[in-house]
Amino acid sequence: MANDRPEIISTILGYLEQGLAQAQEWLLSPAAWSQFGLLVAAWLLALLVNRRAEPVLKRLLAPADTQQGALAKARRFVLMFLPLLLPVLAYGLTAIGEQITRSLFGSGAVIAFGKRVFLFLAARALVTRIIHDSFLRLLGRYVLIPAMALYAVGLLTPLTEYLSQTRVQLGNISFSVMALVRGAIAGSLLFWLGRWSNEQTTQYITHKEELRPATRQLAVKAAEVAIFGTAFLLLMSIMGIDLSALAILGGAIGVGLGFGLQKIASNFISGVILLLEGQATVGDYVELDGGEAGTIKKMMARATILETFDGRWIVVPNEDFITTRVVNYSDAGSANRYEAPFSVGYDTDINKVPAIIEAAVARHPAVLQDPFPPDCELRGFGESGVDFAVEFWVNGIDDGENKFTSDVLFLIWNALKENNITIPYPHRVVEWKGKPPQTPET
Repeated sequence: MANDRPEIISTILGYLEQGLAQAQEWLLSPAAWSQFGLLVAAWLLALLVNRRAEPVLKRLLAPADTQQGALAKARRFVLMFLPLLLPVLAYGLTAIGEQITRSLFGSGAVIAFGKRVFLFLAARALVTRIIHDSFLRLLGRYVLIPAMALYAVGLLTPLTEYLSQTRVQLGNISFSVMALVRGAIAGSLLFWLGRWSNEQTTQYITHKEELRPATRQLAVKAAEVAIFGTAFLLLMSIMGIDLSALAILGGAIGVGLGFGLQKIASNFISGVILLLEGQATVGDYVELDGGEAGTIKKMMARATILETFDGRWIVVPNEDFITTRVVNYSDAGSANRYEAPFSVGYDTDINKVPAIIEAAVARHPAVLQDPFPPDCELRGFGESGVDFAVEFWVNGIDDGENKFTSDVLFLIWNALKENNITIPYPHRVVEWKGKPPQTPET
């Protein structure tokens, strides 16, 4: 029956038998009991030192809540690792005890096992009390803690050797299971680190207000490509994949994809051109020939997202910004001109109207004096009154949160009322041919 067992089951049973034999030997050995005593003494001493040192370290390291500088952030970062103080102290004291037992008894297997247990406790504290990122905590819970548990009982090295010897064959390609495990763990860590680095870099670049928005966007994209490209190359190196073979394969794939993904490539290149030229950037209000109009909220590798004033998002391919006509209403903070039409009665002295209206409109806080102050112009003589229009310049679009034209019309109305100028309404003259109709007598 023993010969019918799988090899891995037989190996595990063999290690269990060795563990039981080792435990029995330790229970009957005076040297082992002395080492157990040293382990307990090291833990108690570490516990005492930790209780005394932890409050002192907190007082020394904890910055004031109002401090937000780089030094304060570094001190808060170091303060996060205080839960590791107890197992690390126990590990250090145990290492001293190991030197003593080896010099007295010539052996230190029990105390070496205790050191590994303290490392396991440190790993557990790191995952449960220090790491807050959900992905890293998941990785620590299902990779780091089990690995440290295997290391503590002395099974990590045999397991890695077994996984290294187990080969997986895919056609002409052969690799070990350990390479897959190592690649999965390294890849997860590298791309998490890449994501974190990309977020920090993006935050740093976006706060550089002296750069043009388009330059900031281009720098963010370049940093993202560089970070994840480096992470990919490091992963290939860790997994032992020959990059020269990968370059040949990538060239072949690139030729094939070039025919099927021409639009994606065109949109990507168009996005780079947009970022380099800066003709449209995040925050600009644009209108395309196709009728799409809105504020640019995000510029991605393939497309640009516009947000309309009613809250809808429009995804516009970057190629449309290069191949079609685009009207940019707010590039680099440029002002826009609007006009508000109105009419006055024919009995008005129209020579006074321009000065009254221009003074009234100029009082609006958003109306600019540069490039031009408000300008009231006579537009014509209408059927019911004299037609005027006042032109004014503002920064922004007359929609959404801005109501420039509406505010100006209110100012015109109040100014005309204050100066007793009438606003005409339509008049009609009815001419009867022949006798007027007779009303019936009651």
